[in-house]
Amino acid sequence: MSTRQDAVTGLRAPETRGALRAARPAHPGWVLFILAVTQFVILLDTTIVTVALPSLQSDLNIADADRHWVVTAYAITFGGLLLLGGRISDYMGRKRALIGSLIGFGVASLLGGLAGTPELVYAARGLQGVFAAVMAPVVLSILTATFTTPAERAKAFAVWGAVGGLGGSMGLILGGVLTEYTSWRWTLLVNTPATIAIAAAAYFILRESRAVGHKKYDIPGTLTSTAGIAAIVFGSTQAERHGWTSGNTLVPMVVGVLLVALFFLIEHRSTHALLPLSVLNDRVRGSSFLATFLLTGAVAASNVLIIYYFQAVLDYSALESGFAFVPMTMSTLVFATIGGSIAPRLGVRPLVLAGSAAAVAGYLMLSAADASTAYWYSALALVLIGMAIGLAWPVLTGAAMAGVPDENAGAAGGAVNAAQQVGGAIVIGVLNTVAATVAADNGSIMDGLSVALRVCAALWIATAVVSLLITVPKEELETADVLV
Repeated sequence: MSTRQDAVTGLRAPETRGALRAARPAHPGWVLFILAVTQFVILLDTTIVTVALPSLQSDLNIADADRHWVVTAYAITFGGLLLLGGRISDYMGRKRALIGSLIGFGVASLLGGLAGTPELVYAARGLQGVFAAVMAPVVLSILTATFTTPAERAKAFAVWGAVGGLGGSMGLILGGVLTEYTSWRWTLLVNTPATIAIAAAAYFILRESRAVGHKKYDIPGTLTSTAGIAAIVFGSTQAERHGWTSGNTLVPMVVGVLLVALFFLIEHRSTHALLPLSVLNDRVRGSSFLATFLLTGAVAASNVLIIYYFQAVLDYSALESGFAFVPMTMSTLVFATIGGSIAPRLGVRPLVLAGSAAAVAGYLMLSAADASTAYWYSALALVLIGMAIGLAWPVLTGAAMAGVPDENAGAAGGAVNAAQQVGGAIVIGVLNTVAATVAADNGSIMDGLSVALRVCAALWIATAVVSLLITVPKEELETADVLV
């Protein structure tokens, strides 16, 4: 089985594992459980605080112009440090990096939950992002190194994707429950016992693995990539408040793009690259990164748009809005499981194409809704969107990680997560602006949401088109034993 063939399935065979060969853990099921719960916590925190933001703002007397920092501080440090976080896990040891980042995330959450000033909340959220930037790539790195056969890898990525989708949706529900019945502080404090428990389990169950060879950090690459991605993410978060033509938005984004371009120039010349360009140069892997960027951008933006629909159009409370997402959550879990079982036979393209068709149908259904639309109609659309996420997201991530030498697994995991974070930040900023502009011109919130949701459908069509590149060259088809 060739490396290229494995990339088609989104999986990698044992003989491609490279220089690092960690001993197979005694309890791979427990390893997967630890990684899945860690991914759950990471995505939980992308949404749980959002629901509590009005209560937090009122309690700490945060000005409207500054409240975005509760979300932005986390997004900037998380997105900006992902590539470095991946390299840290490769060099210092993946078990050690996971345990340390889990404990750090728990401490940062404790500081935020006990904060008495806005500045301390912002600092705690930024610190959460720092540790999440290590947690996210190390999860993918350990998963890739642990599950090496096509069937194991497909099932592992299916669980990873399903639990990740569950975390994002549960953040909305749990945030609403904790805010309504306790305090906004518990949306942060809940992380502390959870991360400490996961870290303790990881200490006893995981086995250490790390990259071999040189362990010299790429300082120029680290500085340019961190500053560049952080600037792009920050600029995107300013678009809703200042507009896309404002200097507040354009200047950081242009600076960010220039720094990222400089980063790639540095990586091309570096002998100890933060992100070896060989990770991106492969057509299959590069296509998977681009498709992941488009997919996660559409999903992140549509979640925000759908929340606006439930709350601003249907007049749901924050708690009701969270529970309204349950059909999408359950659908993601079911179809990620199905996708994991058939991915080794079908490969990436059929699953992404089927998922894209479901997503387009779901978003077009929602774009046609209005204030008089029954909930069952929205629920059916959410089931279709959940189906799309469950089928496409895990196999695309698997394809992006396929064939990466183990010494670069953390770097590749960081790049996958960076694509997700940057895609989410940019598309959310663009579509929030689109929705607000159309609503202002037409005098209807739903008109703005409808246009933005149709753009989400278009992004899924683009994802499907890009996925057509995830295949083996013609000369290698004779040796392939999977459907492509």
